[in-house]
Amino acid sequence: MTSADGTPVRVGVFGLLGSGNLGNDGSLEAVLGYLRAEHPEAVVDALCGGPEAVTTRFQIPATRLHWYRGEYRTASRAGAIAGKGLGKLVDVFRTAAWVRRHDVVIVPGMGVLEATLPLRPWGFPYALFLLCASGRLLGTRVALVSVGAAEIGNRPTRALVRWSARLAAYRSYRDAQSRDAMRAMGVDTARDEVYPDLAFSLPTPPDWGIPRPELVGELGEAPSGPPGPVCVGVMDFHGGNDDRARADEIYRRYLDGTIRFVRALVEEGRPVRLLTGDECDASVVAAILDAVDSSLVTAAQPTSLADLMKEMAAADTVVAVRYHNLICALKTGTPVLALSYAAKSDALMDRMGLGAYCHPAREVDADRLLEQFRALEKRSAELRQTLTERNLAAARQLEHQFTALTAALFPAPDHAHAHARQEAP
Repeated sequence: MTSADGTPVRVGVFGLLGSGNLGNDGSLEAVLGYLRAEHPEAVVDALCGGPEAVTTRFQIPATRLHWYRGEYRTASRAGAIAGKGLGKLVDVFRTAAWVRRHDVVIVPGMGVLEATLPLRPWGFPYALFLLCASGRLLGTRVALVSVGAAEIGNRPTRALVRWSARLAAYRSYRDAQSRDAMRAMGVDTARDEVYPDLAFSLPTPPDWGIPRPELVGELGEAPSGPPGPVCVGVMDFHGGNDDRARADEIYRRYLDGTIRFVRALVEEGRPVRLLTGDECDASVVAAILDAVDSSLVTAAQPTSLADLMKEMAAADTVVAVRYHNLICALKTGTPVLALSYAAKSDALMDRMGLGAYCHPAREVDADRLLEQFRALEKRSAELRQTLTERNLAAARQLEHQFTALTAALFPAPDHAHAHARQEAP
């Protein structure tokens, strides 16, 4: 793909990428796969949280998102506070200079329009606003692709998120609730579409989504043979933006309930494999291993969504908190029980036919969780078949998403001027 003057199209990708969150990096991997397949001549680089990791893994040039290196450390001393403040000013010019070098900037998936986890307005919401405002001022098309959104109570964060969405040239959402949330916050979503999460477009070995014989009896019956392994995806979970006052209480309740659940599985002789989705989750794994002293409990060290899918494909059942842990289980056709911390998890599970198997992450009740887990396993064969069908539907929808993205971001030169008029506010 080349621009009107014959030079290769310059595409930027933007977000908290390479920062240790496997879901974010999985979304980037999906978009890079699309670009390499459909627009192989495009020149791609990133403005992101972990440029070294992105360059090493994805082989594209990358620039640090923030000028101030201590952006995500709490600033208590005067020097650190001044550094952060100066960084906000410098980032205005850094972001604009980076955006100017591109024809298109893609924000690949992620929950960039939500605050379901603790978030300060001057952090990523401010960075996203700078991106979208620069794109509008400089004529660079900014696309928010299959992103997550939720209504935000904090006024500064809400304003930054609302204006970021308004200034973007293209928006699509990973569920209908996200689109509804942006409409409720004053964004015109009439032309915005809903597609599955980008991670559903990632490659999966062909046999992963097919029920394995040892796991399937007659339709609707429990699997034959001895019970197999259970994957438990954990999270350093302290609630969301509105839960700061009781963050420690939420974390303790979540951790205690998860420990009780794992201990009960071990007492039944079930092997348990602990999984993470972000580097910060390692402390939760350590706490569970310390509390449940058994050789049946082991921990994986995944470095990608592919690693997570390999673990989950080998399991009978998955119990998970992080959104992209759920997606990995669903994508491999493995029945999963969601410890849900936000409406996005409930919406995802419902869309994939497992809406009955959600449990509140803020109020984990180990006894009730075990009941739901056993009910899930009794329907294992039936649900595996359901997931095979839903995964095929998700893949088809994402093909439509990428076709729409090409039309919106990479118009033929003859239509470029008409497209620019259509995008005008």
